[in-house]
Amino acid sequence: MVDGKLTKSALEFIIDHPLDPEDNYLSHAVVESDEMKNVYDGETVLDGTGGAEIVLPDWFQALNERFRYQLTAIGRAAPNLHVAGELEDNRFTIAGGDPGTRVCWQVTGVRHDPYARANPLLVESSKDGDERGKYRHPEAHGVSGERRIEPPAYTAPARG
Repeated sequence: MVDGKLTKSALEFIIDHPLDPEDNYLSHAVVESDEMKNVYDGETVLDGTGGAEIVLPDWFQALNERFRYQLTAIGRAAPNLHVAGELEDNRFTIAGGDPGTRVCWQVTGVRHDPYARANPLLVESSKDGDERGKYRHPEAHGVSGERRIEPPAYTAPARG
């Protein structure tokens, strides 16, 4: 557990690869959310029909569900820009823009791999025992530092 500010150069999680859990890992950077959410984004240029197909990694739908999309046209208005086809076979389509328009896209998914299902994120919880009536950062709440929850002492692993 870390109590307070965590300064990092990079923070990632490594899980068993959803398409080959026995032989491979999948690594991702961490995004803060109230869901075990993954965020993917990119840019595309609309073709001659004003559309584009966005292709995601072959493991995308094995790892994620409950998709949400965002599209932003760059340099011009695109009031008819929309997701024309939702995710299927790790791809989705966009349409409704002028040919040649540059579009930034984003799709998020909520993890549903075996680890995520077995270890769901508990967003809200009650303080137990000695933590009740105390704060992680009492000064921020205008309360005396005597009511601080002390983080557990770090014990270094035994060296063999």
